[in-house]
Amino acid sequence: MSGHCHGISVPPPEFTPEQWAKIDSIIECYKDVPGNLMPVLQAVQEAVGCLPPAVQDRIAQGLNVPGSDVFGVMSFYSMYTWRPKGKYVIRFCESPPCHVSGSDNLLEFMKAELGVPLNHTTKDKLFTLETTACLGVCEVAPAMQINEVVHGNLTKDKIRQILADYRAGKAPDYKTLPYSTNDFRSYKQSPAELVLLSNVGVIDPEKVDDYVAKGGYEALKKAVTTMTPEQVGEEVKTAGIRGRGGAGFPAGLKWSFTRPLDVPQKYVICNLDEGEPGTIKDRYIVEGDPHKVLEGMAIAGFAVGATKGFIYCRGEYYLCKHRLNTAIEQAKAKGYLGSNLLGTNFSFDIEVRSGFGCYICGEETALIESIEGKRGYPRAKPPFPGVEGLWRKPTIVNNVETLASVPAIISKGGEWYKGLGTPDTTGTKIYQVIGHVKTPQIVEVPVGITLRELIDTYGGGMKNGKKFKMCQTGGASAGIVTAEALDVPIEFGAMSKVGGALGSGTMLVMDESVCAVDFARSVAVFFAHESCGQCTPCREGTVQLLRTLTRIWEGQGRPGDLEFLERLGQTMMDASFCPLGQTAPAPLFSLLKHFRPEFEDHVSGKCTHGVCRTT
Repeated sequence: MSGHCHGISVPPPEFTPEQWAKIDSIIECYKDVPGNLMPVLQAVQEAVGCLPPAVQDRIAQGLNVPGSDVFGVMSFYSMYTWRPKGKYVIRFCESPPCHVSGSDNLLEFMKAELGVPLNHTTKDKLFTLETTACLGVCEVAPAMQINEVVHGNLTKDKIRQILADYRAGKAPDYKTLPYSTNDFRSYKQSPAELVLLSNVGVIDPEKVDDYVAKGGYEALKKAVTTMTPEQVGEEVKTAGIRGRGGAGFPAGLKWSFTRPLDVPQKYVICNLDEGEPGTIKDRYIVEGDPHKVLEGMAIAGFAVGATKGFIYCRGEYYLCKHRLNTAIEQAKAKGYLGSNLLGTNFSFDIEVRSGFGCYICGEETALIESIEGKRGYPRAKPPFPGVEGLWRKPTIVNNVETLASVPAIISKGGEWYKGLGTPDTTGTKIYQVIGHVKTPQIVEVPVGITLRELIDTYGGGMKNGKKFKMCQTGGASAGIVTAEALDVPIEFGAMSKVGGALGSGTMLVMDESVCAVDFARSVAVFFAHESCGQCTPCREGTVQLLRTLTRIWEGQGRPGDLEFLERLGQTMMDASFCPLGQTAPAPLFSLLKHFRPEFEDHVSGKCTHGVCRTT
């Protein structure tokens, strides 16, 4: 429990009768809602600030669940808290993208400015300082989030000004912000037709009529009034779209497993967890065009015979949640969601559920467990969710980008979509180019762009005129490529052949100043923090990887350390229960392949880049 207390000297709060009444009201509101534990805990924490044991007991009694279930869920997700925090909670990002952008030094500066160590609250109870594994705002790294609002591109002067503004009572209201980070239209645009981002920055995302004026919900109308569910599924199959969350499984094929099942209840889940460091694309879609996601989900529901959808949104994406809930209410009012859509006998509703700080919930079965109100432990597969998913009912789980592509596929046809991109990976893709480039950004282009073109054309070239050294492709669990891969198309097949990955489409570009050992350790920090602990190979392996790399990073390496890391990593890949443990060693293996001499130098006690503690 102490890991969540954030200043254990702070006594549990004494709640007023009005606060207890509010807690009871929240419990009563969710009493009959399936999977209600997570929504109740989140709503109560928002209402009264924290969840001490007395409140946990009240929730357990009110929902008629064991107190151990409440404790188990709270101790699993990093955003729950037992004890009071400051008025403003600062969550300083220490993800690999922020690390290579200098977050470590800025965090030390922040501690000095506030006069408190990590996980403590200032004497005036105004600020609590914490770190977080990733905020999903990597294009503005280094970054932090204060309550619901992101502050990026941090410098010492900017931190001073932000703290001064909050002390003066000038805290922004996140609901009034146009976007969390940057205006998509401020980025260099592709000359190709936009499929996913065509409305972003053009329409008001909180006005359904703006979406309709751009042809919104016409694809849904076409599907439910002129096509059979089987025809919709076949159109998506023809398009050849592969899952855009990272795994790349064909969406149409996934749907085809669920459609024939003759059961009274099926579900569609949209994965907006987006916890992979460097991955920021889904946030732009949802903040700028939420109705496109709703429309894609409704079409998917029609295709597979589902009547209920859930959007699982990562806890840090406050503006996304606000925009989605607003869009859902507006869509219901216009008849695009709810009973008998567009005068047909098809009904479909959507509900937003929120994660609360757990990377593993990006894995589809862990996400399902979380929606059910449990710790987000991945399930054994088979059975796969398409056959036995949410509440053991057939469930399709697709990423935001995948579902947002569906309206265009139905409107213009699968053959049209198939004509975009490459035979291996059809359609358009939102790529993210971040790290040591002049202009970190996202861009939507037909699949097949090379890494060199992404860096030079859309990233503006290497920052500060430095030389390209390497790029982590596809996310934190993917491989590293060097200059030899700069002219390889960024698609699933071609990237795999050179040891990289398309993954979510994020490319973390690093220059010659980066030490391979230092970067490997930053990735190990992330995975040691984010392992769910369900299986021994991952729970213990990620910690041992970090400990060994830290010793090497500190100049305390020993002969045989690198061989030990390789044996340990291979054991993790062979024996871990889910993809987190199976892929956590992949970046290290890739770095050892390309930069083994740097690791050997560290074992000898020196960092040639001068960035590790060996110096």
